[in-house]
Amino acid sequence: MSIIGDKIHRIRDFRGMTQKQLGMAVGFDEKSADVRIAQYESGTRTPKKALVELLAEALDVNPRFLADDEILGAEGVMMMLFELDEHYPISIEDCEDEDGNRRKGVVFGSILMTDLLSEWQRRKKGLADGKISKAEYTEWKLNWPKTTDDCGKHEPAKEWRNL
Repeated sequence: MSIIGDKIHRIRDFRGMTQKQLGMAVGFDEKSADVRIAQYESGTRTPKKALVELLAEALDVNPRFLADDEILGAEGVMMMLFELDEHYPISIEDCEDEDGNRRKGVVFGSILMTDLLSEWQRRKKGLADGKISKAEYTEWKLNWPKTTDDCGKHEPAKEWRNL
């Protein structure tokens, strides 16, 4: 499965859609809709940018979430961190996890990145504390940055909580 195929599959499942429903939502013929989506999910076909936009709209996600970035795996993560370091200076810090195990932490030398990560930390804590559901947390991530509230400073542009 390709990276974008895996994302399409996970989000489609999260939304409770069949391959046929998603295919028809983006304009494929009813007879071939499920086959076309299956091809994208399996990686035998790669959607062009215009189709990615339609898929994102049908799945109700930020189109950038579907980007086929090669960041999965340790090497891809490291390459992404190297590139981020060029724009948002990073320091690598020694730290411990909750069990006292030695770890490395990435600290951004950017107020903007600190603010963005603070909100993410707040959402992860809300999930861990049972204040938000896994579905709400996933919805927050899928539609970020429209779901951001800057740690309670304003209403998000897109509602993500099931209140």
